[in-house]
Amino acid sequence: MIRLQNLTLQRGPLRLLEGAELTLHPGQKAGLVGANGAGKSSLFALLRGEIGPDAGDCQLPADWRIAHMRQEVDTLERQAVDYVLDGDVELRRVQGELAIAEAAHDGAAVARLHTELDNLDGYTADARARKLLAGLGFSNEQMEKRVGDFSGGWRMRLNLAQALMCPSDLLLLDEPTNHLDLDAILWLESWLKGYPGTLLLISHDRDFLDAVVDHVVHLEQRKLTLYRGGYSAFERTRAERLAQQQQAYERQQAQRAHMESFIRRFKAKASKARQAQSRIKALEKLEELAPAHVDSPFDFRFREADKVSSPLLDLAEGRLGYGDKAVLEKVKLQLAPGARIGLLGPNGAGKSTLIKTLAGDLPPLGGRLTRGENLVVGYFAQHQLDALDAKASPLLHLQRIAPGEREQTLRDFLGGFDFRGDRCDEPVLNFSGGEKARLALALIAWGKPNLLLLDEPTNHLDLEMRLALTMALQDFEGAVLVVSHDRHLLKSTTDEFLLVADGRVQDFDGDLDDYARWLVDYRARQAPVASSESAADKTDKRAQRQAAAALRQQLAPHKREAEKLEKELGALHEKLAGIETRLADSALYESARKDELRDLLAEQARLKGREAELEEAWLNALEILESLQRELEAAQQ
Repeated sequence: MIRLQNLTLQRGPLRLLEGAELTLHPGQKAGLVGANGAGKSSLFALLRGEIGPDAGDCQLPADWRIAHMRQEVDTLERQAVDYVLDGDVELRRVQGELAIAEAAHDGAAVARLHTELDNLDGYTADARARKLLAGLGFSNEQMEKRVGDFSGGWRMRLNLAQALMCPSDLLLLDEPTNHLDLDAILWLESWLKGYPGTLLLISHDRDFLDAVVDHVVHLEQRKLTLYRGGYSAFERTRAERLAQQQQAYERQQAQRAHMESFIRRFKAKASKARQAQSRIKALEKLEELAPAHVDSPFDFRFREADKVSSPLLDLAEGRLGYGDKAVLEKVKLQLAPGARIGLLGPNGAGKSTLIKTLAGDLPPLGGRLTRGENLVVGYFAQHQLDALDAKASPLLHLQRIAPGEREQTLRDFLGGFDFRGDRCDEPVLNFSGGEKARLALALIAWGKPNLLLLDEPTNHLDLEMRLALTMALQDFEGAVLVVSHDRHLLKSTTDEFLLVADGRVQDFDGDLDDYARWLVDYRARQAPVASSESAADKTDKRAQRQAAAALRQQLAPHKREAEKLEKELGALHEKLAGIETRLADSALYESARKDELRDLLAEQARLKGREAELEEAWLNALEILESLQRELEAAQQ
């Protein structure tokens, strides 16, 4: 187990933990939450042994294997799949020693190392690494690319895959969902649920925490408090404690009144739509949990627009893409004041392309895009953070867009985004990603937009800021179009969903649970198929018969291959059985026969390695065969 006793941890002049206590048992999955800068990452460094406690004890089992998600990449020339395999350090050691032994024709060492490799599941390692990469959104082509060919966000995905590849008793993940889309997050949830070891997870995604963890460790006021259950249970328990304080209670009532008013207005406008119902439930849940955040440093609103057009924006027969390459065709979208739309769709389907076109960053390749006379767009995307002036302070950024406003008014406004005192006057150069995202949102909120286009606005934001953003969006009177992997934000601030997939933008009649099921079906449809029929051909009976005939023709060689592999496996099993019979002879272990024993062990190791290769090839052949058979059955219907 992990046991921290009377622990004090200090980084420079800042004391992060003082007299802290914590016990985690093997197999527990805990989320580590707390304000930015409270010491969560430092606690991870302590558990990894990179730093020591300043006082007290940090005890972990000596034989525990610890895996963690690295924050840097230093091997840019490695192939992506090899980089992931590097996460299994013991596997790489055995493979390296095996190569040396084989070059030296050292039969005994080769036999021993093949046994070690088998114990490490080394013969399936490449397939397992590729499965991890596929789950995190990498295509087969991307798996063969150099690490240096990927952007920063995709390199973080590689680091995550490397951590998951490493066999471990303790897995430490620091913000693993920051650079993932919703598809990859759902896959990661499923993977972590099946992880047998102890998990400690830092995340600002409340739905992700609820799905994965069974305990929450709260770092507050230099202490660690362990709560049973997921993040929602933690909020409820903490809210009950805070509600006992009179000052907290008064602020809680003000928040509750605001949210009740919003819920009443929302219920009056929409009571039948499925998404509306789920949103009302989310808001009612949020009302219950809001007291847990009475000490949040964030409190802001989007300033009300001076004028509004209706519609704000109208796109007809839109052809959207880059250069001469269309990503989306025949897009029809009209945004009216008060519209609240969430964009769903697999990675790379065109969600960001749509938002960039609406924001004016990309010209439409075709169709008609009409903007309302009084349209004021507030656009948030990751490149907005890079566009900030590194040498300018938050106050100076705001003064540039509001030159006639009183300085105190601007400082008060920035205070709602937790830029207070000297922090208002410090240059952005050394700001964290979360601080830059807050400043970008502050600049948008000041601009009195009547249309918000938000592309992953919660990246880098902590839980308190995400809650404040959710409440500000609920109070916003204009239109909202948002792409986000934060399901809580989507459920709490949108009324309807649009699905971006297969080059089209269509209404999605369902909630996020329905979308998760749709994704499973979509991935199944995207699996390689032998038929190249077009949609029109599928309605043609003659084309169906031709396709079925072609599939039967393709079935034959795969069937022969599977039978050949099965036959070869049978012969190999007989050889292994013969070797095992000989190894059972006690006389073989006499010193005079040591050479014979060594050769026999080496042959056994070689055959076991070949057995693993054949079994994997046979299973792959069966999968292809079954896939083709399903296609044949579908074509014959």
